[in-house]
Amino acid sequence: MLYSDSETALELLIEENDSDFLDEAVKIIKALEKKLSVQEFFCKMSGPNDSSNAIVELNGGSGGTDAQDWAEMLLRMYLRFAERKDFKVHTLDYRSGEEAGIKNATILIEGEYAYGLLRPEQGVHRLVRISPFDSNARRHTSFASVAVTPDIEEEIEIDIDEKDLRIDTFRASGAGGQHVNKTDSAVRITHAPSGIVVACQNERSQHKNKAHAMKVLKAKLFDLEQREQQAKLAEIQGERKAIDYGSQIRSYVLHPFKMAKDLRTGYETSQVNDVLDGEIDGFIEAYLLSGENK
Repeated sequence: MLYSDSETALELLIEENDSDFLDEAVKIIKALEKKLSVQEFFCKMSGPNDSSNAIVELNGGSGGTDAQDWAEMLLRMYLRFAERKDFKVHTLDYRSGEEAGIKNATILIEGEYAYGLLRPEQGVHRLVRISPFDSNARRHTSFASVAVTPDIEEEIEIDIDEKDLRIDTFRASGAGGQHVNKTDSAVRITHAPSGIVVACQNERSQHKNKAHAMKVLKAKLFDLEQREQQAKLAEIQGERKAIDYGSQIRSYVLHPFKMAKDLRTGYETSQVNDVLDGEIDGFIEAYLLSGENK
């Protein structure tokens, strides 16, 4: 429709030699370019699970309390991102740090193309700043890792042998009221063959926590199977383009200057505060439209 409108406007411009038709043609062409850009962006999210909900897991890395605080800052960043997209968020697991921040947290983000949008965030995120926990106000570097897996549909079959599972129950340590902390409602599941460990403590019911934990385990096993297949294919093709979980993907600098830069695409911005407030669309778009998105 926009294409035919632009053609009509250009034809009238030639016939009538009226500048008003030129302005109209320029306006329509700009709208067409914007629409094509959006379509190109969503074409990059054509993976089998890109339209799925996303399970996001954050862990504080090296850096002690600073790293745990950094992990909580990243958690807030993704919560704000989800809020901006009108996505729903469910906290599945949350472990507070001893002094500040979090040791780790797992959230489920529900929304159209949530996984496709957030999968570029997987990797290690680096923060450079003056530590609020250093009495000498020295500059510290902290690391936190982000893992993103699709919340796969129920009809996808993942063969899990109950004999391979170790299920432990414990008292929840996060928010949730007195009842949560007085009963062994939290559940931790260890899958022996893969070494994957998942936990859920957000619900008051042990049964519900186990169901959520199994859901996360199923998603992680499915993701692991896909990665193994991709690794085999890459080996056959002689390529190594997959982004490993432990690779550093982005740096956020708050001192001595302000900058956030993606090390894969080169995209950067000085508006770090906006980024930490959930405005990460620029990084996502740059990655999805780059050659790294394979």
